[in-house]
Amino acid sequence: MKFAVITDVHGNAGALEAVLAEIDAAGDVSHIYCLGDMIAIGHETNEVLGILFDRNDVSMITGNHDEAVLALAAGREYPRSHLHVLAHHQWIADGMDKGFIAKLEKLPRVIREEFSGHRVLFTHYHMEKRKTEVPISEDPFSQIVEPNLDSAEKMFSGHDESLICFGHHHPQHFFHNDRTIYLNPGALGCNDKPEAPYAIIEAQDEGFEVEIKSATYDNKAFLEAYDKLQVPERDFILRIFHGGQASASLKKR
Repeated sequence: MKFAVITDVHGNAGALEAVLAEIDAAGDVSHIYCLGDMIAIGHETNEVLGILFDRNDVSMITGNHDEAVLALAAGREYPRSHLHVLAHHQWIADGMDKGFIAKLEKLPRVIREEFSGHRVLFTHYHMEKRKTEVPISEDPFSQIVEPNLDSAEKMFSGHDESLICFGHHHPQHFFHNDRTIYLNPGALGCNDKPEAPYAIIEAQDEGFEVEIKSATYDNKAFLEAYDKLQVPERDFILRIFHGGQASASLKKR
């Protein structure tokens, strides 16, 4: 049995479509797990959510950006740790199709599965047990650590799953010891080049076989739209999350 893991789509419909096209073309992937931050940073909120919610083979969990936007949409307390992107999140919330709010509100923070006798944890990032139910205003997700095996082992020390899949930190993580595989395929929608990473996992009696893949796509129109749409915090977003790929077009404003 094979399943796919995607994470941090961040409002990038073109990147998502490229990955889903490859997954669908493979023909042997039974399910897709999307590990949060479907929206924000990118500007294609409704397109991304429409694609994901229209499929019956996708399970989603929420990430910090999803929950921060939902807090604004629902009039709940906004996390102080995200104040630097408040204007951007408000813009996303204002433009989001209201029908998606209720759907996002129903999503869990964690999914647990078992394949071929091996347990799997799907989470946006590590959360301390005492914080698993606190609102986003109280910063449930742990501070980001260095992407290496030692950090992953310490962060998830209270877990005994055979495979732990997560996102949040945008670089790829793929580490393992004799007991656990720690996997973050990398942010699907944020990259310094027009590539969208994802992972295909095959569950076997002896464990999991992991293949990290990347779909290429044309991101020119997506990047140029930041300026056309006057997306709040676009200079920061394009520099930090897209490697300044649109710097030439920004200079023409």
